[in-house]
Amino acid sequence: MASPYRFIGKTTPRKDARELVTGRAKFLDDRKFPDMLHGKVLRSPHPHALIKSVSKSEALKLPGVRAVLTWEDVPDWKGGTPRCCRVLDRKVRYVGDAVALVAADTEESAKEALRLIKVEYEVLPAVFDMEEALKPGAPELYEDFPGNVVTPGVPFFGPKNLKEVVIGDVEKGFAEADVITEGTFGYENMPNPIPPEPPGVIALWEAPDSVTLWVSNQASYMDSVILSHVMEKNIHVRTIGGPCGGSFGSKYMSWQVQCYAALLSRATGKPVKLVLTKEEHLAAFTLRPGSRMSARVGMKKDGTVTAVQGTWLIDTGYYSMTTQSQVAVGCGEVQIMVKCPNWDLRPVIVCTNRSASGIVRGFGGQELKCCLIPLLSLAMEKAGVDPLEFMKKNFVKPGRGYFWRDGIWYTYRGVDYTKAMEKGAEVFGWKEKWKGWLKPTAVDGPKRRGIGVGVHGNADIGEDSSEAYVRLHPDGTAILFSCITEHGTGQVTNYIRMVAEVLQLPMERISITPSDSLINPYEFGPAGSRGTYAIGSAVIAAAEDARRRLLELVAPRLKARPEDLDTADGVVYRKDDPRMKVPWKAMAVDRTITGYGRFDPDYSLTNCMMTFIEVEVDTETGKVALTRVVNATDIGQIIDPPGLENQLNGCLGSAGIDSAIFEEMVLDRSIGRMMNANMIDYKWRTFSELPVIKNVVLETPFPSHRFHAVGIGEIATSPGPSALLMAVSNALGVWLHEYPVTPERVLKVLGKTGSGKGGAA
Repeated sequence: MASPYRFIGKTTPRKDARELVTGRAKFLDDRKFPDMLHGKVLRSPHPHALIKSVSKSEALKLPGVRAVLTWEDVPDWKGGTPRCCRVLDRKVRYVGDAVALVAADTEESAKEALRLIKVEYEVLPAVFDMEEALKPGAPELYEDFPGNVVTPGVPFFGPKNLKEVVIGDVEKGFAEADVITEGTFGYENMPNPIPPEPPGVIALWEAPDSVTLWVSNQASYMDSVILSHVMEKNIHVRTIGGPCGGSFGSKYMSWQVQCYAALLSRATGKPVKLVLTKEEHLAAFTLRPGSRMSARVGMKKDGTVTAVQGTWLIDTGYYSMTTQSQVAVGCGEVQIMVKCPNWDLRPVIVCTNRSASGIVRGFGGQELKCCLIPLLSLAMEKAGVDPLEFMKKNFVKPGRGYFWRDGIWYTYRGVDYTKAMEKGAEVFGWKEKWKGWLKPTAVDGPKRRGIGVGVHGNADIGEDSSEAYVRLHPDGTAILFSCITEHGTGQVTNYIRMVAEVLQLPMERISITPSDSLINPYEFGPAGSRGTYAIGSAVIAAAEDARRRLLELVAPRLKARPEDLDTADGVVYRKDDPRMKVPWKAMAVDRTITGYGRFDPDYSLTNCMMTFIEVEVDTETGKVALTRVVNATDIGQIIDPPGLENQLNGCLGSAGIDSAIFEEMVLDRSIGRMMNANMIDYKWRTFSELPVIKNVVLETPFPSHRFHAVGIGEIATSPGPSALLMAVSNALGVWLHEYPVTPERVLKVLGKTGSGKGGAA
């Protein structure tokens, strides 16, 4: 069937393509200002200590050094949820915590100044394991969090915000079960999503109560909101975003880096650039939360889950900014994936002396489901249930409901994803390959093949609010006002595509404003796959409003009612007689028309991603090779074909499937130091090692907006890790329940050799 759209679903050049490929795009580190200084951070070598004294006199004598700041020199700004983490504090809580800030004329001078600062510490006991941190007498990180238990809940999510999943009667559910399984399962390795561009900022303190920051983030408007709260709402914060060299969620957590530069600019009166080194990015920036679940499940022989009961421990590191949000979303997502009337799942957020946890793709749900699916798999094995059939049966269907992050019950009104799952299974060959639990699909000497499947869905495609303006000009052009930063996905071009479709105006005649919080309306940013539905809805509404105003204005000129008119290519015409037409300049050469659009949260839709995986395991070396991946989804309407393909191909890295094979930050738990904070020792996949990837995408219209689409990019990574763990277990004929599946762990379960700790000390 021919497409009804002129621009939607068509492959067109990205708006920023020429600038990117010719090197003209200005990323943060390309920006230079007159008299700009360079900022650096002195970091703690201890995981837990009090700062007894700081001597900065020698550093200040160094030529070119303009400022050295410690906790005694800065205001009592705090971040976190609740706000307890000071920008600079007398107490350091992980190896890499900020001790002092330096601004100098050159990077070299700033680095040398760090070497000249003398710090005397009183070293305190540290704790790195969640269960150890919860024991009586364990070292406490904050007085605010007795016993290292972080205050649950997210006030921003509303008065009922979801803190746990407690529904029905679990004892009744277990009594109805045919099989019961229990155990402790973890997704505790801490992969860094490794955006190519490290976190950074340029700050200019322009007045006693005003600061402007040039930021590198996927959600630059929210930087101004977050910093305003950190600065106690006493400072006007303007943020300007440019092209962002990747984020994968992580750069949402840049408030500390931004505060460092702002404080140095305030102290010197000059613009200050502060960009983390790759070592700092890996060792001192945020990582995925650690996740460990001790639970039991009850299941009937037909795959019906009757009860889930357990404790979910979440390692937030040395403070929490978004962990409570991730818990709330994760608790909602398990209800989307598992139909169960009886829940008693209680999260506990724990502080430990390591890097802070933050946002990574799969926000909350990946951390929880990577623990829960292995437990469910044990029950499926006992009940003789095919995991594909289990996931088809249990994933949310139209008319079924769930409690979402705000604690409110929502009835799902989207499409049935069963067809997409079945199509993915057909392309993968699941029925032919599946031999049963703990049975390989093929054996060739020491090499064994196995398959696995995982699923993930997220109602955050409709999270939070977005606003947009569309302004029409008499010369037949339009401008989209939206505080959107291009972070590698091509979304900026997609919003222009949506405006073009509404106005029937060529894309080259539509531009977008810079990502400046001063001139643009409110924008939460493209998190949680919300870009297509939430942001897209606001953009579409603004374009429709502008179109309506245009037709109302020129209707008298054409002696018609507005509803009898249409517009295309900068011309308004009568639908009953297209020869009756006027150009947009009929609005008057001294007039513009502005339309406004807004999206308010809607959690009654969810996306879905199913990932099928095949692996080959060498039982002599323990090496796991990912040989084939099939992703299956239904997105309603493809907006940008190559952009979608690239999003789905991103299932491997940025803390996705490969976090189940080799991607991890290795923490030496005797000294609290990250041991592989460099691009040689941090293991990641190169292009030559890519497996075969096939993406199956159905287009069943969604009741979302006029283009009937939903987003999928954020969850592309999420089903993969648990699917890979399942595949390796099936290949070997024995369960593995730890991530990543390193050669040491494989050999250990085979009874051959290795410590089973995968390199984590």
